Amino acid sequence: MDTHMLTTPNAVHIRKAKVADHPAVIDIVRATGFFRPTEIEIAFEVFDEAAMNKRGSNYRSYVAEVADQVVGWICFGATPGTLGTFDVYWIVVDPARQRHRVGSQLLEFAETDIRKQKGRLIVIETSGSERYLPTRNFYEQNAYHLAADVKDFYAPGDDKWIFAKKLS
Repeated sequence: MDTHMLTTPNAVHIRKAKVADHPAVIDIVRATGFFRPTEIEIAFEVFDEAAMNKRGSNYRSYVAEVADQVVGWICFGATPGTLGTFDVYWIVVDPARQRHRVGSQLLEFAETDIRKQKGRLIVIETSGSERYLPTRNFYEQNAYHLAADVKDFYAPGDDKWIFAKKLS
């Protein structure tokens, strides 16, 4: 599945990410203001591995476009060593497009793709810090539940919250 079109004003088009999308995606990652420099470097690596279809890569990477402009990115893949569990590694939306359902559409797209791959469970990790409250609310609004809270994971006082959703 490479494309998805929704018929709404300012329609969101979801398609497989390509190498040429790298600058736009990384600009969005930076623009969110959520990620430390080391995390942005990881986003570079993950995006490039997925977009270049590196042999053995587990990543599936898609962008959301509005009027031919990249406004969001999602990267997910089967969790190694599991039967039907998938991780959503990255999901970011241009701050100007947040609260316009772009993130929800990316997540719905991933869920559909994961179901087609016989996926049964999706896991998403995020920070427990106060600034990530909107992110955690987003996951809950999309029917993910808090499965675990690992205290002081990212740094002292910065927990890792693990959200999960069983697919039917």
